[in-house]
Amino acid sequence: MSGNVVNGGSTISCPHGGRVVPASARSSGVRIDGLPVPTATDVFTVSGCPHLIDGVPHPCVTVRWTPERGGVLIDGAPALLDSTSALCFSAALVPQGPPVVATAARGVASR
Repeated sequence: MSGNVVNGGSTISCPHGGRVVPASARSSGVRIDGLPVPTATDVFTVSGCPHLIDGVPHPCVTVRWTPERGGVLIDGAPALLDSTSALCFSAALVPQGPPVVATAARGVASR
């Protein structure tokens, strides 16, 4: 798997435009441009999702990442790349689509 490393300067949104941020991050010493690098074990929340179903709000509230095995690890947890599989979920845990990740070009490749 290859891609650009997600860090604190990355812009992540749900498929409907809500803002995705790590709500809790372990204290890792790994930083890019002084910004922390989250991992797949961190909790990511969504705010401002305008998603409606039949006029009823069903906003995305969280993101779950599904990294491939054999990738880059930070303190034993998988690092996130802009190509890492993920889904946004509603409060009822209904999948609502993948997040959109925009990162600065910082490549990582694993074999």
